[in-house]
Amino acid sequence: QVQLVESGGGLVQPGGSLRLSCAPSESIFGIYALGWYRQAPGKQRELVARITITDNTNYADSVKGRFTISRDNAKNTVYLQMNSLKPEDTAVYYCNANSRGTLYWGQGTQVTVSS
Repeated sequence: QVQLVESGGGLVQPGGSLRLSCAPSESIFGIYALGWYRQAPGKQRELVARITITDNTNYADSVKGRFTISRDNAKNTVYLQMNSLKPEDTAVYYCNANSRGTLYWGQGTQVTVSS
């Protein structure tokens, strides 16, 4: 069982930045892939960004060039740096881990982009 602790959400103005953090309860080296998903009201949950154990990354087209996912192995943490935020980025963001074929989810953190 992998537990994921998320932090870093909040309210930000359009054009601003936020950084989300996700700390898994087991070593990052034992997790095949870590990612961030988001779900806006009335919409399906969608992949935002993902990073694998070999540091391969992929992003939703809507966030390419604005968001960056990264891993800090020393801190056993994955980050999502979000820049140039738009109102349409408003959603609950969930950390996701794929460990030994099982998917785990964090509790979610709210990101609101509004003036």
